[in-house]
Amino acid sequence: MKKDIEWTKIGFSYIKTDKRFVSNYKDGSWHDLGLIDDDKIILNESAGVLQYAQTCFEGLKAYTTVDNKIVCFRPDLNAERMYDSCTYLEMPPYDKDKFVEAIVKTVEGNIDYVPPYGTGATLYIRPYMFGSNPVIGVKPADEYQFRIFTTPVGPYFKGGAKPIVIRISDFDRAAPKGTGHIKAGLNYAMSLHAIVDAHNKGYAENMYLDPATRTKVEETGGANFIFVDKNNTVITPKSTSILPSITRRSLLYVAEHYLNLKVETREIFKEELKDFKECALCGTAAVLSPVGKINDHGEDITYNMDSMGEITKKLYDTLIGIQLGTIEAPKGWIKVIKE
Repeated sequence: MKKDIEWTKIGFSYIKTDKRFVSNYKDGSWHDLGLIDDDKIILNESAGVLQYAQTCFEGLKAYTTVDNKIVCFRPDLNAERMYDSCTYLEMPPYDKDKFVEAIVKTVEGNIDYVPPYGTGATLYIRPYMFGSNPVIGVKPADEYQFRIFTTPVGPYFKGGAKPIVIRISDFDRAAPKGTGHIKAGLNYAMSLHAIVDAHNKGYAENMYLDPATRTKVEETGGANFIFVDKNNTVITPKSTSILPSITRRSLLYVAEHYLNLKVETREIFKEELKDFKECALCGTAAVLSPVGKINDHGEDITYNMDSMGEITKKLYDTLIGIQLGTIEAPKGWIKVIKE
């Protein structure tokens, strides 16, 4: 039986659910505890995650589809990306197939928290890993914990996705050969000052440029960019220091194979921004967030300030339709958890 929650009124914030998945790494191998009730974590004061930020995470959702199935969207890609993050951070990767199995178990353990179809709400799923044993010298931890928790969340934008105003930032997000391409907690920590500064000055987000030349578009603190040019070509930035977004990859496939649009992934120069007709941010939380205006140190580049652009709206509607079962999904995109 579904939990007694006003699904249409919840926001995008944490609500404790019944079960979470836990696995511990010690003496060279993973030992699964499975689902547990306790949401508290006890750590030594010198735990690797507390001293040297050795942690990474993922984010995905479970949905109730139009035909009342409960599904996840492309969890195999989250497994793959977390594997890559762990490898780069010198953490023991969790097996990709077992990762997907753990996602399924965790959703099954919290099945009554998956919001009903039509409410606009979903069950957000957060897998994460961290160094758990005491570390005082600068080195990788020897023991780790892999966990998954869930929380029901409302739509990222209440009342619809209104175009946002962002700025080109003077801060740098990631070095060319740093950690920008993995989903490490430290990347998000370093972006907090920049986003608070942006909010204090009236902007919703930062557009980061490449640190080497400051001429090319990279991403925001937590989302990739998608642009549409005057020929309706869908274009995303190419860089070795931006996160390989699962939503972005899915949207490019939708653009090419569902909407018959040309797509490009290439370097995008700041001077090109004025030539595009649509701009949006993409990610798990909101899928697509339209950008109405970019401020470049006092000079505005304006797109549509009233609503999503035509192509952005088609991309959004199609991907949401695939996730919710109103549009047929490509093979392998939907993991059914409950029929």
